Amino acid sequence: MKFLIFGDIIGKPGRKALRYFLAGYIDLADVVLVNVENSAGGFGITQKVYEELIHMGVDVMTSGNHIWDKKEVYDFIDQKENLLRPANYPPRVPGRGYGTYEKKGIRFAVINLMGRSLLDSNLENPFLVFDRLYEELSKETPIIVVDFHAETTSEKWAFGIYADGRASVVYGTHTHVPTADQVILKKGTAYVSDVGMTGCWYSVIGMRHQEAIERFTTGIPQKYQVEEREDMVVNAILVEVDEITGRARDVKRIQRYITRDELREE
Repeated sequence: MKFLIFGDIIGKPGRKALRYFLAGYIDLADVVLVNVENSAGGFGITQKVYEELIHMGVDVMTSGNHIWDKKEVYDFIDQKENLLRPANYPPRVPGRGYGTYEKKGIRFAVINLMGRSLLDSNLENPFLVFDRLYEELSKETPIIVVDFHAETTSEKWAFGIYADGRASVVYGTHTHVPTADQVILKKGTAYVSDVGMTGCWYSVIGMRHQEAIERFTTGIPQKYQVEEREDMVVNAILVEVDEITGRARDVKRIQRYITRDELREE
């Protein structure tokens, strides 16, 4: 089974680039996973954006700390089984942090977790949450995919090794910058520290550089806005997983630059 996995999709430009890419490459994979926490205006997700991504062919959506930024998400997240928020939020938080799904007759599970280093230390320990969920989900399928939404590569690497041989895939999101450390770990788990973003590449993590530079040079907080004027980049990984053992067979990093002219020709 092949998984085409995208990290953070940044606003309308990211959605345009994703739609353009999937139109030509969706046949590469059996399952498409996308992190959507920045998909609506750079912060959060709306019902309209959710439907747009479904129409593109996205199977499962993961998220992170920005999932709550659009307040309307509270109105629909409980009804969308394929829209996940981190599983290590407290039990009373709306939505779900994991799920089992079926595609082409094959069952697989997706877990969404968030790291605590430099993020929210009030969350439950993601390592221990994974232990609990693995015990449950491994009874249903050997194929378990984890979006580990975290700030530091050390926490991501530690989790990757911790889950090695249990998770089929562990991929990092949140930093928006792709890492070139994709590998199959010793016990069969495909790993990458961060998939990277899909959005305008001449930007600061998908946002207009003017506000970011102002913040860094003056120390004054700025309201970030999605960069929409420049050419796009798509970052993803393609992972092949053995359907019987759940072990990864191959992992490839994908980076595709798309010009504005290409998008206009769409």
